[in-house]
Amino acid sequence: MHDFKPIGVFDSGYGGLTVLKAIQQVLPEYDYLYLGDNARTPYGTRSFETVYKYTLEAVEWFFKQGCELVVLACNTASAKALRTIQQKDLPRIAPYKRVLGVIRPTAEVIGHYSHSKSIGVLATTGTVESESYLLEIGHFFPDLQVTQEACPMWVPLIENGEHLSGGADYFVQQHVHRLLQKNEAIDTILLGCTHYPLLAPKIEAVAGEDIKLVSQGEIVAKSLQNYLERHPEIAGLCTKNGHIQFKTTDSAADFDIKGAIFFGKSIQSEQINLVDN
Repeated sequence: MHDFKPIGVFDSGYGGLTVLKAIQQVLPEYDYLYLGDNARTPYGTRSFETVYKYTLEAVEWFFKQGCELVVLACNTASAKALRTIQQKDLPRIAPYKRVLGVIRPTAEVIGHYSHSKSIGVLATTGTVESESYLLEIGHFFPDLQVTQEACPMWVPLIENGEHLSGGADYFVQQHVHRLLQKNEAIDTILLGCTHYPLLAPKIEAVAGEDIKLVSQGEIVAKSLQNYLERHPEIAGLCTKNGHIQFKTTDSAADFDIKGAIFFGKSIQSEQINLVDN
């Protein structure tokens, strides 16, 4: 469609749908194109080089679909690929297009949630090992103590629909307890993966009512709204018909069923192939 220049939203699977849902609530007038790389998920345990390769392939695909702006609604892709894409690839392949992530906007505000100046971050192994949150939060809140805990089983559990099971209870208890044992002063826990809101009730039950859980959807949505207000030259290039398209690199039927859980309502997707575009 020549008049369809949507905002691209990318994730390794379904988690970015929680971010897209929040973005659409704040900016309902825009068109959106969502891509889940379900055929190659999860990204959290893959190498920097692999995540960068996969993410760049997705970004280039979005550009071919007419996107002027792409949001990496995936913490692992934001941690392992965003900076290289912004600094090395965009000047070469699309100097006037923009790619944004979810880590920086979260880091800019997370310190305001904590009274004890101690926060915990629950994230994938890849995001934790990148130390992106430690670095970014340190820029904005140098006096904030940040404690991380990698949760490698959470995304597979969620993607396989096991987040309501007793097995999920075990892994949630294990990692939340480990996090809080590392620093008893933690009063705020950041869900540093866009899948994790689906585990929020279980996490809250283990962490207790005195600890605040922070999900990224609303933060990223407000940050994107602010970005578009500050960059009318980008906003003006994005079409505003209130349409959304959903794409996946794996089964569309599976994506429609599981994706509806993350997005909060029924969706209809189409399977695409990234590598021969």
